[in-house]
Amino acid sequence: MKKKILWLIPILLIGSAAFWFYNKPVDQPGKSGLSKHGNGDGKPLPVQAAAAKIGDIDVSINALGTVTARTTATVKSRVDGLLLRVPFREGQLIKAGGLLAEIDPRPFQVLFDQAKGQLIRDQALLDEAKLDLDRYRGLLAKDSIAKQQVDVQEALVRQDEGTVKTDKAQLDNAQLNLDFTHITAPVSGILGLRQVDAGNMIHAADATGLVVITQTQPIYVVFTITADDISAVVAHMRTSEALSVDAFDRDGKIKLASGKLLTIDNQIDVTTGTVKLKAEFTNADSKLFPNQFVNARLHVNTLHKAVLIPAAAIQRGTQGTYVYVVGQDQSVSVRPITLGPVSGDIVAVEKGLVDGEQVVTDGTDKLREGAKVEVTTPGAHVDAGRDNHGQSGSGGGSPEEKQKRWAELNARIDRGEFGEEIKKLPEEERKLKMREMRRQREGGGTNSQNSQ
Repeated sequence: MKKKILWLIPILLIGSAAFWFYNKPVDQPGKSGLSKHGNGDGKPLPVQAAAAKIGDIDVSINALGTVTARTTATVKSRVDGLLLRVPFREGQLIKAGGLLAEIDPRPFQVLFDQAKGQLIRDQALLDEAKLDLDRYRGLLAKDSIAKQQVDVQEALVRQDEGTVKTDKAQLDNAQLNLDFTHITAPVSGILGLRQVDAGNMIHAADATGLVVITQTQPIYVVFTITADDISAVVAHMRTSEALSVDAFDRDGKIKLASGKLLTIDNQIDVTTGTVKLKAEFTNADSKLFPNQFVNARLHVNTLHKAVLIPAAAIQRGTQGTYVYVVGQDQSVSVRPITLGPVSGDIVAVEKGLVDGEQVVTDGTDKLREGAKVEVTTPGAHVDAGRDNHGQSGSGGGSPEEKQKRWAELNARIDRGEFGEEIKKLPEEERKLKMREMRRQREGGGTNSQNSQ
C-alpha cells in the first residue's frame, strides 16, 4: 500500500506542472504586442493622413437608373409578299424615310391597274348619265316628257357618282398597297439586327418585324428616388432652373455623360416608396446605350463653406461614425463626427472637425486611442528609400521622389522579383504586404546584430 502511494506522488507532480504550464495567464495588452505608443517595439505606426479643408460640395441624390431610347420602332410589313431585297446595313444610322426593304410589287400593280380601269368605266357611265339628264331637263321645259323621267335620271346620276367615288377609294387603296411594297424607316435612329432575309415571304401578321430602330440622340435615363427626396426636387422643378444629372458606369467611378432632369412621374410607387424620374442626355459620343444600367447622380443643391475630408477617413463602429485625428504630438485620438452630403470620394462634416485638422486615411487597422503615428505619403512606408541593392535607407525626400520610388518598386513587383503571390494583389494590398515584409526583415536584422 505504501509503495502504491509513493508511485502516485511523481505522477501528481507532473500533472500539476503540466496544468500550470498550459493554463498560465497571458500577457496583458500593452505588455506585449501593440501598445499605445505604436508598434510593440515602440516605433510609431506609419499612416497616411489628409487635412480637413473648407470648400463647396454638391448636394446630390444617387440612384440606380436604366438607359432608355427616346424612340423604339419595330419595322413590320403592312402587306403580304415576297421580299426582294434588304438594302440596309445592320447597325447603321438611318434617317426617317430611308429605304429598308422592297417587296415584289407586281401583284399590287395588277390590282392598281384593275381599280384604275374600273374607275374609268364608271366615270364614263356617269358622264353619259349627266348628258341625258341635261337633255331631259330641256325636254321637260318644253313639256315634251313627264317629270318622273327627269327624277329617275337624276337618281341615276347620283348612283353613278357614288360608284365613281367608290372606285376612287379602291384606286387609292391599291396605290397605298403598292407604296407599302417599299418599306421605309418611320423614325431616325440606329438599325438593329436584320430579322428576315431576302427571298422569304413576309406577312403583315408576322410577330417579328423586319428590324428594330432605336433613337439614341438624344437618349433618356429613367431612375428612382425615395419619397423623402421628392420635395427638394419638385421645389427646383417649379423654377426655371433645370437640375443637372450625371450618369456613371456600374461601379460609379467613370462619368459617362451629363444631362438635365426632364420630368418626374405623377405618383409614388406604394410598394417601394419611390418615384420615377426621367433625365435627357444629348449622347453625342454614344456612350449611353439602350437598356444599360447606370448610376445616376442628381444635383439638387450646392453646400458652401463646408468642412471636407476624404471618404477613406470615415470609420464606423459601435460608437457611431468617427475619425482618427492626428494631434500636434503625432498621437491620434478618436473623434466622433456628424456627416453631411457625400460627393464622390469627398464627404462634408457637419460637426466634429474644423479646418486644418489632420485625419488618418490609411493605416487605421491597428490604431488605438493615443497611439503614436508617423504620417507618410503614399508609397513612403513601402519603398523605405531602397537603393539598387534592395537595402533600406532613410526614406526621405520630397513627395514626388517618394512617389517615384514607389513606382519603381511597383514595377519590380510586376516583374515578379518579390514572388507571384504579391504580384496578383491590387496596389493597396501590395503596400500592406511590402510593409509587412520590411518589418520582418528589419526585425531579423536586429536579432542577428544582437546575437553577434
